[in-house]
Formats: sequence, structure tokens, C-alpha cells
Amino acid sequence: MLDRITSVRLSSVTLPLPTGISDAKVLTGRQRPMTEVAFLFAEITTEAGWEGLGFSYSKRAGGPAQFAHAREVAPDLIGEDPSDIGRLWTKLVWAGASVGRSGAATQALAAIDVALWDLKAKRAGLPLAKLLGAHRNSVRCYNTSGGFLHEPIEQVLDNATRTLESGVGGIKIKIGQPDRAADLRRVRAVREHIGDAPLMVDANQQWDRPTAMRVGRALEEFDLVWIEEPLDAYDAEGHAALARSLDTAIASGEMLTSVAEHAELIRHGAVDVLQPDAPRIGGITQFLKLAALAEHRNLQLAPHFAMEIHVHLAAAYPIEPWVEHFDWLYPLFPERLEIRDGRMHLSDRPGLGVTLSEQARAWTVAEEKITSPR
Repeated sequence: MLDRITSVRLSSVTLPLPTGISDAKVLTGRQRPMTEVAFLFAEITTEAGWEGLGFSYSKRAGGPAQFAHAREVAPDLIGEDPSDIGRLWTKLVWAGASVGRSGAATQALAAIDVALWDLKAKRAGLPLAKLLGAHRNSVRCYNTSGGFLHEPIEQVLDNATRTLESGVGGIKIKIGQPDRAADLRRVRAVREHIGDAPLMVDANQQWDRPTAMRVGRALEEFDLVWIEEPLDAYDAEGHAALARSLDTAIASGEMLTSVAEHAELIRHGAVDVLQPDAPRIGGITQFLKLAALAEHRNLQLAPHFAMEIHVHLAAAYPIEPWVEHFDWLYPLFPERLEIRDGRMHLSDRPGLGVTLSEQARAWTVAEEKITSPR
């Protein structure tokens, strides 16, 4: 049945973090500790009464820019058929073409795009993964939020114990400190503590090519699932050299902001594990294009952050993937994903299966409801 979009509600929500978060970028002086995350929520309503919820986000700077851009282009959705998601993505990209097809502009579109997919799955009465065509009903998951560098190693070990006992399957910790020996001690302590449980490390782009090769070789003994972002995210050739030289898999992609940028990693053979972030590359429509490219090259997939979205997209990827578990977003949604036996399980709720909490409403710093076309 044909339907029409009648309103788009945009909300800018600031999620405070309990403590300042530090990875290697803070220790090397490139960034300040992260104290909050800015979210852009889009709620789309149709003539028939259907509603779709989507979100994008920005860590540190960028949240107000996403909200402002979405507010400018959203009127072009009024009166449109919400089923025409690909066409609407293109329409909105052209509405803001002068600011490009990556970065804050398309991240603003991501919240709208995700909301349209949520709405489409709800109209079908299906979880999003089932609408897309799921290959599995659960996905391997690993935790990142307990392994940051602002916490002493003793706390990281305690976090790892609690995480594994909660049913999460693997542990990722941050490295990339100026003291490389400290990194190795950190990895050794965690490996000895968790035994043969899956372990990943993330250098957050802080090494140059020689350092990455030396440290990468030193890390081989720890049987890691992958080494993440050993180099600058845009150094495809450097990542490719590491991927050819090391036994441990190389992972990257979370900081890239378009399908085209990821395609360069794929073209160079730069990664064994691709880590796209749907909100960062423009939403689910763009993620699906990228997933097809990744599958064609037989790459593993481990989407970054936003597990409420990515559990569906990972479940629909043919090659067994990973999903990143973060508990930071728990206050935003009253629903919880079931995690047990090392895997994140799809719910039977239609769409994404989440709704905005009252706390998220309370943290709203800007809001606009669009009901008229331009």
C-alpha cells in the first residue's frame, strides 16, 4: 500500500559519559578525553500512522552540524513515499551537494535513512535483519567499553571478567601508547587473565609504518583476532603492507565516512576485517552497498559502535561477522539486546526494535518538527 511522509521530528541529544574516556589519541595529545556523545535522532511519521526511528552520532565535535544539515534537507521528505529509500537518499544528497557526499552532511542523512529502514521493517512486521534477509539469528560479539586507557590495568582485568561472565564473547583493549613496552605488558596481562577467549587490540591510528610493523610482529605471540587501526585510517598502502606481512588480521574502517573511502581499502587489499559504521557512511542504504563489495572480496565484517543498528546488518552478512558491544547507549533505549554464549541475539521486535527513552528526551538540547515541504 502506498503511503506518504507527513512529518519528520529531529532531535539533538547529548549523552553524558560517566567519566572522561581516553584512548591513544588522548595520550599522544591529539584529542581531549571524551566526556559526551552527540546524537541526532530522526522520527518519521506517515499518513497511515507508521513511525520510524533512526539515529546518527558524533564523538566530540560535529553534533550541531549534523542537526543543522538534517533540518535543512528534511523538508524534501514531506509527501514522499517512505518505501523509496534509495531514491530519497539520493534526493537528499543532491539537496546538499555543495558540502559533499561524506562527513557531517551524509552523517546527517544517516539518521533519516535508518529511520526509513526501521519504518519499512515495521510495515512488514519484521525485525530489520529479517527484512534484509538474515543469515543467522545471533552474531558473535566483543566488548570495547571496558578496555580504554584511562583505566589502570587492574580495572581493565576486572572489566574483562565481568564482561565475559555476562555472556559477551570477546574482549578488545586499547593500545597505541607512546611507551610500546607498556602496550605489550598490557596485552600480555589481559591474555593471561582471560585465557583463550577472543582478544582484539586497537591502536587508534597512532603508529607510523615502521612502528606498526615492529609492534605487530611482537603481538603475534598473543593469538589476537585482529590488530585494529595500526596506521592512519587513510593509509591504505601501509595497511596493505601489514596485512601481507603479519599472520594477525588487520582491521580498519571505522573512521572512514563514505563507501568510496572504504572501497580504497578494499582495492588495496588493506584489511582482513572491514569495520564500517553505518551512521558514519550515510546510513543503511550505503552500508548495504559496502557490504556487497566486502563480500565479493571475502572480507570479514565487524561494524563499529551502534550495536542497535549493526546487529541487524551483521546478521544479514553472509560471512560470519562480529558486532561491537558498548554499554554507553543503554540510557537512550529501554529495550535490551539479549547477549549469551558469546553472541548478540536478534529480538523478534519489528524494525530496529528500539524506542527512545524518557531519559533521552530529557537530554534533548535542540528539536524541530518538519511538516511542510520546501
